[in-house]
Amino acid sequence: MGVTRGAKRPVGVAMAWLRRQPPKVKAFLAVVAGMAALAFLRLVVRDHDNLFVAAEAVHALGISVLSYKLIKEKTCAGLSLKSQDLTALFLAVRLYCSFVMEYDIHTLLDTAALGTTLWVIYMMRFKLKSSYMEDKDNFAIYFVVVPCAILAILIHPSTSHNIFNRICWAFCVYLEAVSVLPQLRLMQNTQIVEPFTAHYVFALGIARFLSCAHWILQVLDTHGRLLTALGYGLWPPIVLLSEIVQTFILADFCYYYVKSVVGGNLVLRLPSGVV
Repeated sequence: MGVTRGAKRPVGVAMAWLRRQPPKVKAFLAVVAGMAALAFLRLVVRDHDNLFVAAEAVHALGISVLSYKLIKEKTCAGLSLKSQDLTALFLAVRLYCSFVMEYDIHTLLDTAALGTTLWVIYMMRFKLKSSYMEDKDNFAIYFVVVPCAILAILIHPSTSHNIFNRICWAFCVYLEAVSVLPQLRLMQNTQIVEPFTAHYVFALGIARFLSCAHWILQVLDTHGRLLTALGYGLWPPIVLLSEIVQTFILADFCYYYVKSVVGGNLVLRLPSGVV
């Protein structure tokens, strides 16, 4: 017993110290931790393309947890239908782009992800409708869909593909970056997140970090040539910025998730102002 307490004490002290720090210090420490994680991944992962595969695997694990919640617990309480709708939309657009522009292994992965997402939407809309927290899921999705569409028209790849396809490509990149916002809003409204929902969103955060690491390390490995391959103008840096935005949107939630797990709490309680 004494050994266990001694092992946990440094972590508890570190978490207590971190909680007392002002937001700017926390943000700085998050950036430092992210850079340290990138450096570690660059050293231990030889083929950085594997990071994207790892991101897909973690995402699939998160969806599996979500499926378990819907099938075994027969409830969708705590899940945002609007986030699932946005996910299905960007996946459908990305799948279309994949078919007409590149068609590779990611086409199959996106097909599976879209099929699973549509199943989740069906369960939430029909089978488990009574447990859906519609009053808490109050994020207006046109606040993200319309800006993403406008931005895609203004800033899109400068490749040789059809202009419509290039705009669609940009739209799905931008929409993916913000598709989790309704889910975060719902959790902020309830301020109490049950375990399976927390595991699912944490998996999204880890997947987003691995995907972001994949892009950043690929740019470093190619000495910037990857950006040229993506096109010219504002599009290449915007792609990287979208990946970083996705990661930081979920970073705050992941902090509270880790804090809750370290504290031995099964139910995650979010303070006001997280989202």
